[in-house]
Amino acid sequence: MKLIEYPDRESLTLGVAQDVTSALGMALRTQDRAVLSLPGGSTPVPVFKALSAAPLDWDRVAIVPNDERWVPSDHARSNARLIRRHLLDEGIAAQLVDLYDPDLDPDQGAAAAAERVAPLLPLSVLLLGMGEDMHVASLFPGAEGLAAALANDAPAVLAIRSEAAPEPRVTLTMPVLKGATEAFLMITGPEKLAALERASALPVEEAPVKALLKGLTVHYAA
Repeated sequence: MKLIEYPDRESLTLGVAQDVTSALGMALRTQDRAVLSLPGGSTPVPVFKALSAAPLDWDRVAIVPNDERWVPSDHARSNARLIRRHLLDEGIAAQLVDLYDPDLDPDQGAAAAAERVAPLLPLSVLLLGMGEDMHVASLFPGAEGLAAALANDAPAVLAIRSEAAPEPRVTLTMPVLKGATEAFLMITGPEKLAALERASALPVEEAPVKALLKGLTVHYAA
C-alpha cells in the first residue's frame, strides 16, 4: 500500500484526478478501450468534475459504478445518477454501464449486470471510497451475501443486503476489484485513516478493504 497525504481536500481532489487521468491515458495508449470504475457518495464529486476537463478520448471509456443502491436511475441516491450529473452531463462521451434494471429484483438484476460487466473486465482503473467500517463498494462487514462476493469464483456482480444500508444493493465483487490494473482509494478524515490502519490486522470478513491493500494507492486528506 502506498499512502499519499495532502494538506487539504482541494489538493486531494487534484491529486486523485491527476492519478486517474494518467492511468486512463496509459490504458488508452495501449488498448482500444479503457474501463473506469467509480464510487458513489459525496466525497468523489469534486474529482468527477475535475475528470470532466481531462483531455482523454472519453468515447473509448466505459464507466462502471463500484456498486449501486437498488433504486431507480433518476433517484437521488442512485450512483448512476451521481456519475451522470457530475461527469457525463459535463460533456464527456463515455459509456455508462448502469447496474440497475427496473424490471428485475436485486438478485436477478445482479445476474444481468454481471453479464454486462464481465466482457469489460479487467477494470483499467478503479477508484474506491471506504467507510469507517472498512467496507468498499457495497462489501459491508456482516452483510448477507458478503462471503459469496469475497469468493475467488464470484461472478462480476452480486446482490448485497446489510443493516448498514437502507436498501438492497448490487456490487462489483472482490475478484473484479482485485483484478483492476490500477487501483486508488480516496479517503478523508482521521477516523477513516485510523480504520484503514486497523484493517491490516483484521480478517477480510471484518475489514473487506484488507483484500485490496497490496498494490493500492491511498489518497488521504484530513
